[in-house]
Amino acid sequence: MAVVFEKPKSLADVPLHYCPGCPHGIIHRLVAEAIDELGIEGKAIGVAPVGCAVMAYDYFTCDMIEAAHGRAPAIATGIKRCRPENIVFTYQGDGDLASIGMAETVHAAARNENITVIFVNNAIYGMTGGQMAPTSLPGQVTQTSPYGRDVNHCGWPIRVCEMLSTLEGPEFITRVAVNNVKNVNAAKKAIKKAFQNQMEGKGFNLVEVVSACPTNWGMTPQQALQWVESDMLPYYPLGVYKDRTAAKEGK
Repeated sequence: MAVVFEKPKSLADVPLHYCPGCPHGIIHRLVAEAIDELGIEGKAIGVAPVGCAVMAYDYFTCDMIEAAHGRAPAIATGIKRCRPENIVFTYQGDGDLASIGMAETVHAAARNENITVIFVNNAIYGMTGGQMAPTSLPGQVTQTSPYGRDVNHCGWPIRVCEMLSTLEGPEFITRVAVNNVKNVNAAKKAIKKAFQNQMEGKGFNLVEVVSACPTNWGMTPQQALQWVESDMLPYYPLGVYKDRTAAKEGK
């Protein structure tokens, strides 16, 4: 019988530690599929964050390095500058990237470092118990905003793609989601393009993946995917926010 679907070779054959219904497994697979299709497993170096994906080094078969909280873009910069022939990516959540790691993210983008950043936005701190994140929505109930996020007290959520797209440096900034098949397929294309851009030496690429956190949102996996559609995507619209090469070519 012909094999039409199988595990990516760049994804380790081990159980994932994520909660039931967590989309991290989907996103891991998309990253691994892109690595396989581009034939870069032996050249890829991933940088794991602090957060729910802290053990991402257990799930990819390429070389992986663990970074201190929020410092993955700085670590990736050092690796890429020392080993420009390698394909270097970070895999970070919103608490890691958009809070303690915001400076590293912004300045790596401003310098147009030739790296790929996979940014998972589930609007909450997942690993530490569900506290409010920089991306938590106005009115969103979390462990540290039990009456909902009050923007007058806590400020407004940070839209990372919109902010980074104002910089001159970055090559490719896009936002995708994994809440349905159509969006998963689009996310795969964006992740693969972000790796291809790095292979071609074009500079900084960031793919924001709007995701769900059923456990800390207090929802079933089905309800969480629906909430992504009804609440998160209106605030975090999908689309390409910057594509320097396409702009030059008039596309």
